[in-house]
Amino acid sequence: MNSRRDFLQKLTASFVILNLPGQVSAATGGFTTQTYDGPALRIAIMGLGNYGTRVAEAMQSCKKAKVVGVISGTPAKITEWQRKYNIPTSNCYNYENFDDIKNNPEIDAVYVITPNALHHNQVLRVAKAGKHVICEKPMGLNAKECQEMIDACKKANVKLLVGYRMHFEPNTLDVINRRNQGEFGRILSFEGGTGFPIGDPTQWRLNKALAGGGSLMDVGIYAINGARYMVGQEPVWVTAQETKTNPAKFKEGVDETLQFQLGFPNGALASCVSSYSISLDRFLLNGEKGFAELRPAFGYGPIKARTNKEELSFPHVMHQTTQMDDMAGIILGNKRPLVPVDGEEGLKDLKIIDAIYLAVKTGKKVPLSL
Repeated sequence: MNSRRDFLQKLTASFVILNLPGQVSAATGGFTTQTYDGPALRIAIMGLGNYGTRVAEAMQSCKKAKVVGVISGTPAKITEWQRKYNIPTSNCYNYENFDDIKNNPEIDAVYVITPNALHHNQVLRVAKAGKHVICEKPMGLNAKECQEMIDACKKANVKLLVGYRMHFEPNTLDVINRRNQGEFGRILSFEGGTGFPIGDPTQWRLNKALAGGGSLMDVGIYAINGARYMVGQEPVWVTAQETKTNPAKFKEGVDETLQFQLGFPNGALASCVSSYSISLDRFLLNGEKGFAELRPAFGYGPIKARTNKEELSFPHVMHQTTQMDDMAGIILGNKRPLVPVDGEEGLKDLKIIDAIYLAVKTGKKVPLSL
C-alpha cells in the first residue's frame, strides 16, 4: 500500500458503484433525476497521478463539468490522457509553460492536484493567468500561505475552491441537516478517527519538504474539517499529543500518529486521532437527544451512516462526480453549498493545523480565533 489514495481505493473496490441516470443533490442530501442543459465548466487538471486520474474518471459522469486540458511534467502521461479523454494538444501544458493558459479561452478553471508544497505557487500562477482555481487539500502548508492564495485570487477576480469532496456527500449532508433541525439536541461531543498504515517510505507524503508534515496534513484534515461541520461551530482551543513508534520511517517533522482535542464555544469537545499506522475511518457525533455515526466516514465510499433513529441509505455516486458538478454550479452559477468549500474554509483548517503542531511542540492548550 503506497498511499492514502490506494487505501481509499481498496475500500471502494469492495463495493459496487451505481451508475444511475440522476445525481445526488448536495443541497438536500437526496437523489434527483433532474437533467441539465446549461454550460459546462471546462477544467484542466494539474497533476496526473492517482488522484488526478480518479477525478478525471469520475468527471466522465458529470453533467456540469468536463476535463478539457492537462498540466503535467510527464509527457507520456499527457499523451495517454489526450488519447483517453480526447484532449487537443493546444490544451496541454507542462509546469514551466502553464502560465500560457491565460491566452486559452477553452479553459475556465484549473484543478491543482499536486504535492502539498507546490499548491501555493501553482495557485498564485493560475490566478495570475485569470483562471478559476480548485485546489486539493490541504490548501497550503500553513495559514500564511493560504491567506496569500486567497488574496491572489481576489486580486485576479477568480474563484478559489478547495477539494472538500465530503461537503457534497449525501449521508454527511443529511446528518448536518438533522443537526441543524435540532434532532440531536445540544451537541456534546465529536469523535473522529482518520488513519491508515502507509506504505513506501520514499513517497512524497513522508517527505516534510513536499508534504509539510505527516498524517495530519493528509488524513487528519478530514477529522479537523469533520469536527467543524459536524458540531456546527468553530473551535476556540486545541490540545495535542504525538506518538511515534518508527522514527526511521517518520522522520523529524513527519508525524506518525497525533491525538488532538478541540474545544467549542457551546462546551462540546472533539477528540480526534490522525495516524499513518492505524486503520481508522469513523465519525461519531453525540447530542443530548441522539447521535449520528459515519463509518466509513471519509473513504471513497460508500459512506455508511446511522442515527439513534435509523440507518441512512442514499445511493452511492462517486464523490468526485458530485463534487465537480456542484463546484461547477458554484463557479458558473454562484450557488452556495450547505458547507463552504472556498479558500476561507481551507484557511481555517490550516489555522487549526498550525495550532495543533504548536500544541504538540509546547505541550500547552493553544487558543484559536477563526
